[in-house]
Amino acid sequence: MSEKPIPPRPGRGALAARMAEILRVDHAGEMAAVAIYRGQRTVLGGAAGHERIVGQLAEMETQEAAHLARFDRLLTERQVRPTALAPVWRAAAFALGAGTALMGDKAAHACTEAVENVIEAHYAHQIAELETRDPELAAELSKFRDEELAHRDLAVAEGAHGAPGYALLSAVIGAGCRAAIKISEKL
Repeated sequence: MSEKPIPPRPGRGALAARMAEILRVDHAGEMAAVAIYRGQRTVLGGAAGHERIVGQLAEMETQEAAHLARFDRLLTERQVRPTALAPVWRAAAFALGAGTALMGDKAAHACTEAVENVIEAHYAHQIAELETRDPELAAELSKFRDEELAHRDLAVAEGAHGAPGYALLSAVIGAGCRAAIKISEKL
């Protein structure tokens, strides 16, 4: 289900407003991704036998933190405010990470897969929209998308589909991500 790129809005300042939406939502998403992995590592980090997944989570969190740092700089450079819901998203994402980790390694991976499926489609949509408007940013988003796809592929390889209640878990997480995207663009 691929959405068409959003056509340029008419009127003065419309392109700047759309760019602000893009940067705001991407910043929120990367902030939430870092929080999810922190929540998962908080739960799994102290438990014996989870060293492998904790290492994987730490590596993915490091990549997400690099994405977040880039969006922090872009917000500052382009004078875009972050989402007003940042504290809510951060807490919700940490809880999602901790909650899925409490369900086990496979559920933690199912969370990653569900989130990254939504983010991949989201980035693909933005890349198509930005290719002519801001090719440099489109190229950066392409790199980020490729890293997100690697996270998803790792999660699948590590047994995401074997999580308890996988279909429901994946559907709920995906719906939550899509709702957060729409809200964060505006707020």
